[in-house]
Amino acid sequence: MKPIKASTHNSDLAPEEKQRLLDRIQSAPAYKKAYEDTKFMQRRELRPVRLQLELLKPEMVLAENNIKSTVVVFGSARVAPPEQANRELTTAQAKAKADPSDYDLAQAVNRAQMKMEFSRYYEEARRFAAIISRAQQTDKRLEFVIVTGGGPGIMEAANRGAYETGCRSIGLNITLPHEQYPNPFITPELSFQFHYFALRKMHFMMRAKAMVAFPGGFGTLDELFETLTLVQTGKKRPIPIVLFGREFWKRVIDLNYLAESGMIGWEDTRLITMVEKAEEGWAHIRNFWKEHRASGRMP
Repeated sequence: MKPIKASTHNSDLAPEEKQRLLDRIQSAPAYKKAYEDTKFMQRRELRPVRLQLELLKPEMVLAENNIKSTVVVFGSARVAPPEQANRELTTAQAKAKADPSDYDLAQAVNRAQMKMEFSRYYEEARRFAAIISRAQQTDKRLEFVIVTGGGPGIMEAANRGAYETGCRSIGLNITLPHEQYPNPFITPELSFQFHYFALRKMHFMMRAKAMVAFPGGFGTLDELFETLTLVQTGKKRPIPIVLFGREFWKRVIDLNYLAESGMIGWEDTRLITMVEKAEEGWAHIRNFWKEHRASGRMP
């Protein structure tokens, strides 16, 4: 913005005093253009505008990058790569061996062993993303593009699998009280940061042709049940919903009991498919859409 210059004509003020007053006006918050005034944009009354912007920006950028459809991958941010989990286990075991009577050190070994066990899902998510990305982006069609929450753990593994095959992937990060930084494997021009969970959820589902969940906590369960509810109620077209890790998910969710109790219909139990290996997951997704295409239900 060019500064306003004080005129020397028709004024009782000295030019220096007039310029000082004009500078005060120009530097006042009220004089800023509304869309350039970040403090104004953060006011409570502007929340509807911020919601609209969080909807529009990713939508426009994804469209400009020709992203046709996505595969959403959820899972715990706490799942570590096998090499990291192995280092932590080795360290914990050495400390416990040095002081066998220390209960806390023994518990640390147990936690590290569990972390090592679950690290296999990091590798499976990485392989799954690589398989699906390689299959769908070889001819530069941007279908079935991997999209994650953009953070560490399973999210990092999925973005990494796409990255290592030279393919693009999306990260929908969100600001949290404990800062979550984007993992380094997201395609930079497809890395977004959200403030509102609701808008982030919308973008996960808007282009999704599959939803995949690896073992995770509240966040993963939240996204899983949100997707199930959208599909069950017809707000979202049917898509394959794939859970990796039968033992984990059967302990966490008892769909048969929900159906026996009359809380869901038996047909709802068929919304989910459980698998162990990346190849199984991709085969189910591929077969699901082949059947839809054959039956004329393909959108």
